[in-house]
Amino acid sequence: MSQKLTPEYIFETSWEVCNMVGGIYTVLSTRAATLVEAHSDKLIFIGPDVWLGKDNPYFTELDNLMPEWIAFTQKQYQLKIRVGRWKIPGNPLAVLVDFMPLMSKKNEVYASIWEWAAVDSIAAYGDYDESSMFGYATGIIIESYYRFFNLSKENQVIAHFNEWMTTFGAFYIKQKLPEVATVFTTHATSIGRSIAGNHKPLYDYLNEYNGDQMAHELNMISKHSTEKKAAHLVDCFTTVSEITGIECEQLLDKKPDIITPNGFEDDFVPKGKVFTSKRKEARTILKKTAETLLGYKLKDNALFVSTAGRYEYKNKGIDTFLESLKLLSNYPDLKREIVVFIMVPAHIKGFRVDLASALLHPETTLDSWNKFTTHELWDYYTDNVMSAIHWFHFTNQPSQKVKIIFVPSYLNGSDGIFNKTYYDLLIGMDLSVFPSYYEPWGYTPLESVAFSVPTITTDLSGFGQWVSHKLHDIEKGVGVIHRSDYNAFIVAEHIAEMIYRFSNFNAEELKNVRKKAALIAEKALWKHFIHFYDKAYAIALKNKNKR
Repeated sequence: MSQKLTPEYIFETSWEVCNMVGGIYTVLSTRAATLVEAHSDKLIFIGPDVWLGKDNPYFTELDNLMPEWIAFTQKQYQLKIRVGRWKIPGNPLAVLVDFMPLMSKKNEVYASIWEWAAVDSIAAYGDYDESSMFGYATGIIIESYYRFFNLSKENQVIAHFNEWMTTFGAFYIKQKLPEVATVFTTHATSIGRSIAGNHKPLYDYLNEYNGDQMAHELNMISKHSTEKKAAHLVDCFTTVSEITGIECEQLLDKKPDIITPNGFEDDFVPKGKVFTSKRKEARTILKKTAETLLGYKLKDNALFVSTAGRYEYKNKGIDTFLESLKLLSNYPDLKREIVVFIMVPAHIKGFRVDLASALLHPETTLDSWNKFTTHELWDYYTDNVMSAIHWFHFTNQPSQKVKIIFVPSYLNGSDGIFNKTYYDLLIGMDLSVFPSYYEPWGYTPLESVAFSVPTITTDLSGFGQWVSHKLHDIEKGVGVIHRSDYNAFIVAEHIAEMIYRFSNFNAEELKNVRKKAALIAEKALWKHFIHFYDKAYAIALKNKNKR
């Protein structure tokens, strides 16, 4: 029986396969190597071909891989696919699909899924159409592979769908290919994120919320509908943390069959002398850029602190972090300069030409009112970070111990100022802060400790909850602060106090806390977490085999 509950084929799909957008890319790309060891080329990722006509930096197309199947898919299903390798550790098979031809048939698809599962797509707007047609296309691709290679119910096959954007693929498989076991993972419920993002108290009143009613109130009817139906219809429904599991049970009326926490791989973290060299290089470029922007030299012992992630001002706790910096700046005995890098992509025109020029010509002085941003914002006056900087009277003058530098660009190695990736700069930080209000898991603090950078987070993130079972203070590598709907100011006070204590650590204390941070990251490697996915696959196959 145990053999039957082990998948032979795994198809996994997400909008972020070969498409770096957010945290799900990290989930899938770091987990892939572990799965490839067990399943080799019977693990197949399916993603959107959003780089049509351009080279995809995350994907290598290989013309000699299954050309007959590619032709079969185009002829029988009228879909163009490209087959190759995802350029990540493990180099798994990846299929990219051009789903745009389905857009002309979307109304037929929506009507069919309404009749079959009562998914309400009539109120759809924004990215719903593209996401749903991509999801539907992934179902077609799985069926095409299944038919072409003559698979049968004797081949234990898993189709794993991530986030609401792929749910139409799950519906397709349930309708057309019921002998395939389906898994659906929500990494954050669409309605929960919307409640939090609309400044409604999510946690204290969670038991009072009705997901369907809130979807109507917040104009989230279609996304919520497709997500809820998928959770109920698949063979195994999972989410990534206990806190999100509670949210699913209340808002989707479905308790997850299993929690599948997000693991991590540290194969991209430099080791030994390379680590030391990379850290020195990062600190050099961070210091040089800050000094050029500020117009004066920083002290050699300046403390570099960072935050990063999507620009969700409240959900990511950026508002609380900025308030904590104001409180920190009022500490009368703050001995070290604190230089804070807010690495959050915003709406930018591009890099600042004057800053780039000044970096190339150190003899020149940057003559600008803007001592805060490395890139040009489209609108400085409505930007939340800039508004808070001015509200709290940060000037970035030498007399202020706390300086704030806003890096509003994707750090992909070609941003025009640093020309380094986020990881290339993260390694140079002393401390990171992620005081999330809504964070189902939280890769940014986990990435931080992987680079031996101690971090501060909250118990409203899945990672923070996981860590808090073991420790809770910055002296142990990760500081976890209790957060609720209404205690943001208290959280800000705790952050300020933790940063202050950290700034007073001596060299030996810093060395120890960095070691402890790295040890926490080791405990979150995929080799410790992959068994949760094995259990999810077994649940799905067991339920499929009952049919």
